[in-house]
Amino acid sequence: MPVSVTTKTAPYARTVRKESGGPGLLLAHGGGGSIESNFGAILDELAARHSVVGVDYPGTGGTPKSDEPLELDELADQLVAAADAEGLEKFAVLGYSVGGNVAIRVATRYPERVTALVLTATFARAGNRLKLVADLWSGLAARGESELLARLLVPLAFNPAVLEGLTPEQVEDVVRATAGSIPAGAGDHVDLLQGADLRAELARIDVPALVIATTEDRLVPLALQRELADALPGARLAELPTGHLPFAERPAEWAALVTGFLAEAPVR
Repeated sequence: MPVSVTTKTAPYARTVRKESGGPGLLLAHGGGGSIESNFGAILDELAARHSVVGVDYPGTGGTPKSDEPLELDELADQLVAAADAEGLEKFAVLGYSVGGNVAIRVATRYPERVTALVLTATFARAGNRLKLVADLWSGLAARGESELLARLLVPLAFNPAVLEGLTPEQVEDVVRATAGSIPAGAGDHVDLLQGADLRAELARIDVPALVIATTEDRLVPLALQRELADALPGARLAELPTGHLPFAERPAEWAALVTGFLAEAPVR
């Protein structure tokens, strides 16, 4: 039976789609995102086959910003607490970007409950380049420099071919839209990258796993994504030719990779 967990804060805002009555699937969103912004484009497809539950981290979606630094354990526990509240005893976990780190922590803290992992555009360790980007991201967010932060993130998150295909006016529209969508907790989310190295945890995971690498990603380098796949025992690697935003570029292909893998994963 599900075991309730003790968390430091009030429950996070929750997204629930259980109309299919299918097996449980937990969603862990990326830094500076939310369940809606990261998974909204594929939520109907996921919910057609699974009972889907996700939570918004502090400072995004419907969850208030935290006064304390965020911790992976807390995010993982809040996600499992939401599963408990919705009656999901076992579940697969889909993690995107920093949410992949949350998904890995769920798998290591609750190994008897996780049936499969799908990790997209994520990493086992941040590496020097990503840490430097995260430092700048956090600093700009703390100072309220939303436009400068958007000008940093747009060329890193977009597929270069897509970005270069835009007119200058369209690029400015994207920058403005990005600046306006940065949530209050974005800096707190990316601070999770400091010291992030989950390679030792990966060795303890024993569930079917799929790593979906975004091959045109300039935010999370492809080498780090492949390193994650190599470090996760028995993981399957699939490559998606997008930048860091598969939900914006190729949502149907992303959803098909996720649902196809979960449909084939052995029932535990």
